[in-house]
Amino acid sequence: MGDVAKDLTAGTIGGAAQLIVGHPFDTIKVKLQSQPAPQPGQPPKYAGAMDAVRQTLAAEGPRGLYKGMGAPLATVAAFNAVLFTVRGQMEALLRSQPGAPLTVSQQIVCGAGAGVAVSLLACPTELIKCRLQAQSALAGSGPEAVAVKYGGPMDVARHVIKSEGGMRGLFKGLVPTLGREVPGNAIMFGVYELLKQSLAGGQDTSQLGRGSLMLAGGLAGGSFWLMVYPTDVVKSVIQVDDYRNPKFRGSIDAFRKILASEGVKGLYKGFGPAMARSVPANAACFLAYEVTRSSLG
Repeated sequence: MGDVAKDLTAGTIGGAAQLIVGHPFDTIKVKLQSQPAPQPGQPPKYAGAMDAVRQTLAAEGPRGLYKGMGAPLATVAAFNAVLFTVRGQMEALLRSQPGAPLTVSQQIVCGAGAGVAVSLLACPTELIKCRLQAQSALAGSGPEAVAVKYGGPMDVARHVIKSEGGMRGLFKGLVPTLGREVPGNAIMFGVYELLKQSLAGGQDTSQLGRGSLMLAGGLAGGSFWLMVYPTDVVKSVIQVDDYRNPKFRGSIDAFRKILASEGVKGLYKGFGPAMARSVPANAACFLAYEVTRSSLG
């Protein structure tokens, strides 16, 4: 079995593990990010993460936390397959000789390169996912109520292609997606390598136990969000923005407007659930990847 096939398989299994652990957190994150600013004197729809969980469970049951999971289940597997495969190919290019370990700075370069590749896959998927997750947060009252109700992922794609400028409509938010994935993955893989090396104490990192791999993967995933969270908020609001009368002209405009109306806090809406998800989900992903990769020889 070739290296590409091994990385594809291991990345796919890692992606599935990541999604099952992490998706409920992600649903809450998007609901908090995309809830409309309350009318003057009114409380926001959700008081915080736990309140959003309570309201979601009350209104939709446990299934509500797994809303919009169909599209990412198909694609998060593909997403991680691309991420780990492109990273693997870049590692091979940067290696001085076969099997030689890479430095942390080389891992940063590999992560950034993988980030460019996955952005092209992430952008349309995230647009579909955010629209499905946000429709209950935006539904109902006031001028922000959503006019379109989507039946599912394919329905979102059909609607966007038909009435939001064809295939280009699915790539709305590509700039902030790149702004999240490139530096985010550079940091994540750099931190992962750094932690593995320090946990191995100068020994071969391939001998690390499962606990160490989970610790390194979890903290590496956390560092991703710590680095790029405001970019993700900008991406979410742009992707759920109304096509016919948009509130934002682009990424910089969205950044400025969020800062002006809500302050720095607005750029960190939903940060708690994102971090709470990222650590266990990435611990699961990296562990599943490493275990599958080594079992394939």
